[in-house]
Amino acid sequence: MLDKLASIEEKYESLSKQLGDPELLADQQSYTKIAKQHRELEEIVAKYREYKALERGIRETKEMLEEEADAEILDLARAELLDLEERVTRVEGELKALLLPKDPNDEKNVILEIRAGTGGDEATLFAADIMRMYIRYGERQGWRVQVLDASESGIGGVKEAILLIEGNRVYSKLKHESGVHRVQRVPQTESSGRIHTSAVTVAVLPEAEEVDIKIDPKDLRIDTFCSSGPGGQSVNTTYSAVRITHLPTNTVVSMQDEKSQIKNREKAMRVLRSRLLEMEQDKQHEAIASERRSMVGSGDRSEKIRTYNFKENRITDHRIGYTMHQLDLFMEGEIADLIDALVAHYQAEKLKADTEAIA
Repeated sequence: MLDKLASIEEKYESLSKQLGDPELLADQQSYTKIAKQHRELEEIVAKYREYKALERGIRETKEMLEEEADAEILDLARAELLDLEERVTRVEGELKALLLPKDPNDEKNVILEIRAGTGGDEATLFAADIMRMYIRYGERQGWRVQVLDASESGIGGVKEAILLIEGNRVYSKLKHESGVHRVQRVPQTESSGRIHTSAVTVAVLPEAEEVDIKIDPKDLRIDTFCSSGPGGQSVNTTYSAVRITHLPTNTVVSMQDEKSQIKNREKAMRVLRSRLLEMEQDKQHEAIASERRSMVGSGDRSEKIRTYNFKENRITDHRIGYTMHQLDLFMEGEIADLIDALVAHYQAEKLKADTEAIA
């Protein structure tokens, strides 16, 4: 492992020198490529340097214990050594996790789809809350969040919404959000104060680039129609809304958010490419795909990955047994702690599986 880390550090230093080359700055495409490689290695190199500093501290402290005669200083040195050894063990584990094979989609932007499940009007209201939660979280992360399309219910909820989230390593953070999100609260539509249980499904798709998925224009049927709002009323009288059908897979994407047919078509193609990429990856990784599909499920309340209990101000993720009592802040987009806990959990699971496979 240490040889591999030393090689990674050497490559990182080489990339750092290249980034300072004026000739590279003149070639924007090459500069962007080198900068991306440099950024991908930054975290692991920083952690490796922390590991080396701790190892150096351990060696120096052990030398002090062999040479020092003062009892008070020896006690301090022993305590320092114990602390250094605990820290180096932790950092070594973090390095092993960082060396795990990367998900090739981790660097990608995300198409995030939210759909109201069981629960009627209350489910659409919660879908709107979930959409707002992810938008707020994205803003906190410095990402660019765009609502590609949203089908509103008559009471201000959302039947279905499609978001495009762009930024640094978006998929790596959000990929564990796919599944059924269950809410327990007194709905705005409930006059007797009874708590209802409703559900929303979330699907997180890595955005596919044109190089990832080649679509033959002959395989597409493109229909245009007038945009409509809640209740089906006409929003405008021009044929700006677009419906694209990928004939070989019968995948249909509709988009009516923009007044421009061209813009709606561009958005629809981005969503279509991402859905086709997921289908292709499903074929290649059927075992992983079936697990993911089971997480999303049908939108039934019993197929939950997470519960939002408003009466108790509690959020519980059932996959990792994570519970916090700050649901009010969570719904404002302060979900980073849970996101990080999920990432750490699945990294640990993968590390354990890889270790057992080698054994």
